[in-house]
Amino acid sequence: MKISSGNHKKLEWIWSSKVSAMAKRRTTRLTLFVITFLSLVAFGIFVPVFALLPPLSSHSTHHPTPIKKVSAKKFEISADKFWKDGRAFQIIGGDLHYFRVLPEPGAFNFDGIANLVSFLKHCQNQGFLVMLRPGPYICGELPFIAEWDLGGFPPWLLDIKPALTLRSSDPAYLKLVERWWGALLPKIAPYLYKNGGPVIMVQIENEYGSYRNDKAYLHHLIRLAKYHLGDDVILYTTDGGTRETLEKGTIRGDAVFSAVDFTTGDNPWPIFELQKKFNAPGKSPPLSAWHTVEQTLDFIMEQTLDQMSLITRLILLPMTMYELFGLSFDAPIRETGDINNAKFKALRRVIEKYAGQSLPPVPPDNEKIGYGSIHLTKTGNLLDMLPHFDVVESENPMPMDSVGQMFGFLLYVTEYAAKDNINDRILSIPKVHDRAQVLISCSSGLKAGRPTFVGTIERWSTRRLNLPSTNCVSSINLFILVENMGRLNYGQYIFDRKGILSSVYLDGSILSKWKMYKIPIPNLNEIPENNPIKQASYSRVFDISARKKLKEKHVIVSKEPAFYAGQFHIDNEDQIKDTFISFNGWGKGTAIVNDFNVGRFWPSMGPQCNLYVPAPLLKPGENVVMIFELEDPNPELVVSFVDQPDFTCGSSKQHFRHQL
Repeated sequence: MKISSGNHKKLEWIWSSKVSAMAKRRTTRLTLFVITFLSLVAFGIFVPVFALLPPLSSHSTHHPTPIKKVSAKKFEISADKFWKDGRAFQIIGGDLHYFRVLPEPGAFNFDGIANLVSFLKHCQNQGFLVMLRPGPYICGELPFIAEWDLGGFPPWLLDIKPALTLRSSDPAYLKLVERWWGALLPKIAPYLYKNGGPVIMVQIENEYGSYRNDKAYLHHLIRLAKYHLGDDVILYTTDGGTRETLEKGTIRGDAVFSAVDFTTGDNPWPIFELQKKFNAPGKSPPLSAWHTVEQTLDFIMEQTLDQMSLITRLILLPMTMYELFGLSFDAPIRETGDINNAKFKALRRVIEKYAGQSLPPVPPDNEKIGYGSIHLTKTGNLLDMLPHFDVVESENPMPMDSVGQMFGFLLYVTEYAAKDNINDRILSIPKVHDRAQVLISCSSGLKAGRPTFVGTIERWSTRRLNLPSTNCVSSINLFILVENMGRLNYGQYIFDRKGILSSVYLDGSILSKWKMYKIPIPNLNEIPENNPIKQASYSRVFDISARKKLKEKHVIVSKEPAFYAGQFHIDNEDQIKDTFISFNGWGKGTAIVNDFNVGRFWPSMGPQCNLYVPAPLLKPGENVVMIFELEDPNPELVVSFVDQPDFTCGSSKQHFRHQL
């Protein structure tokens, strides 16, 4: 993670000042540590935060920590405990997501926010320890929810022929794993705890016993890890707390430590007894992860803190990530770093009870600010910008990954003959991933004009569309804009390609001769200087600024995808605070602030009405907002920067029912 100076110092996790303050001023040191998860060839990081405590008693009285004599920095497992430099300790913690960056095939990018070495150094400087999950598959906590796009795998893997068998001993797949780990793990080795770094343990795969039974694959990963990190590195697996999942996902003996996880309401102790059967004698300290809600905190934590190390998976995830899908895990540390909420207080109450001493004061939440309403200007219709985009031509429509468009949008264009009759034509796309907007226009002649929006065809509802008669002279242009809404990351549907994945039918006949335009929506902070969308937006915005911000009210708008941009001024660094963009009155699209993609908005679906904009993305002077609106722009072309989140949009009863 790259940390810059000035106001960007706040980028030190936004929340790091909070947890660092809580970690200080303790007689018995309270240490926070981070688990980092990486993906194959892609650089994906999943960051849970942990507190290391000495062994805790079920009573409030503090007991001395057992001590073993050691001559050097050492992390080990013995006597069913974790030991660090001869002192037993216990793990209490939760997860926090971190950004991921996807390089091109064969090109490993460790720069910018993908700077792993800088990230590990920063963890160490903050007093964190690190448990590393290099994958190759990094995460799949919830079936059918894209917690990590494709589980962290780079999507170009899906286009390799013959098709790879992911997460298996398929030789072609293992060759790619070897190349990735050959680049990644040597960067990790100097930062192992034994070498003076923060990395204490390395995880092999993730919950593999719930997916497949391929011991050859697991053994191959173990050999690779030990080759690059040394025979004494502590490797571990994590699997569901059943005999079946542990049989398939663990390696017997003392070469790999087997951890378990369970869900809300499970009695942990029978699961920990089962865990011992899959570890060598004395090598089974209770280490677990569970999905929890506030009502169960006291029961589960008080049942487990006395004797175990605990990873409370998901409880620290930014809430908006799951709120977007209608799943409220109500994270105690919000995406803004805020902690003034009931769940954080419940966690703190139970931890303090078993720590046997008072915890440091809780710092206040970060200050938020509302910068007010900002008038945007339409900088271009998507279809007018096609000459500036890369295009691929093919007889039949191709998937997004086959044309090199891994994320975002791909526009499919063809034409069909006009007919004299006035009957509607029937358009059918049997398989589209994930959402297609359909527009038509006359190819030429006096009737040629702006495209007409027809409707949408969605993965979870592949309905047919009636294409209206147009009275066009010769032929009709057909535009199909397909949005990749995130790849599945778990289960039998993990091989999740995007785009149009079947033939396209008009009145039962196959349409051919397609052009596919790659829409260059920037991914995170990766935006080339020659990006035509950026150039058009900045040119139009600053031209208007030079003419003293021409105001356009109640602009005539249509359901044609288009780009909008505007700017707002911040006088000085003292005025730079966290903020939120409100999209009330807008339809569906993507927002970019100062070249950084802050996310997608869809207020009609909800529950999110706005997007979080961290302070480090802003700067003194002019700040530029760009929006790609797919359907219904706000009639007044106004967005508002407000000082609080809003989860009241859409219907709380709306749910996707995907037809996979």
